[in-house]
Amino acid sequence: MHLTGLVRPYVPGQWVTVKAFIGRTAGSTRRLRLKPSPNRRYGRFETVVSATQPGLLHLAVTHKRTAQMRGFEVSRGVASLDPRASFGASGAFVALIQQRLAAVHMYIPQSGVYDQKTGLAIDAYHRLLGHGASQSLDGLTVSELLAGRGAFTVRYPGDGKHVEGNLSSQLLALIDGSKVQAIYPISSGKPSTPTILGRFHVYLRSPGYLPDGMYYSDFFSGGYAIHGFDPAPDYPASHGCMRVPITDAISIWNWLSVGVGVDVYE
Repeated sequence: MHLTGLVRPYVPGQWVTVKAFIGRTAGSTRRLRLKPSPNRRYGRFETVVSATQPGLLHLAVTHKRTAQMRGFEVSRGVASLDPRASFGASGAFVALIQQRLAAVHMYIPQSGVYDQKTGLAIDAYHRLLGHGASQSLDGLTVSELLAGRGAFTVRYPGDGKHVEGNLSSQLLALIDGSKVQAIYPISSGKPSTPTILGRFHVYLRSPGYLPDGMYYSDFFSGGYAIHGFDPAPDYPASHGCMRVPITDAISIWNWLSVGVGVDVYE
């Protein structure tokens, strides 16, 4: 973590001591000379602080009184999170990742557990960024999430409440006007049975399972539908429909209704 501090006023020849520790674990101690700001009204210091383990990182900055400047001590606490997580993990870091996924409109219940829906949301985020399909969380993905990178481009904002299926990205977005509500990974039609392209509306809905395994289906053109199915792999594999994972199907169904627009494009 990059730590920067300002002290007013700037007095030449002064030093501060920066201590960092977690719990009773001894941390680092650094003595830093105050440097003048460009207008010389403030003293400035900076350093890099690293945590040796997850927990509340305590930072204390002190200056011993001198003939030229009074003494002071300032302390702050900063959460230090373990940036490693895989399926089954839980805790503050996983909760943060879920919050950041929701901030870029991935469909992700805030369970605090790295579960199947978290993996699917990470997969959708990778597709959005053009990084391929993967449910694994790596350092690059964490950095991009924390920076808020990635946005689904709405092609038909004038369609009001509608969904857009971007087959190039293998993503389905629930949209209200120009505002994205939720993004899901899909598996569209395989090359021999491609998904129909165009602008349609939901005309028929079927809850639960159909005999062929379709789950909570919204039909938008003939036999083409948005529906849950197992499997819904991370590549085009359907007979023409837009498949979604079973675990995502009901949330999409609850958002849709007869008459809602369905725009499908590459």
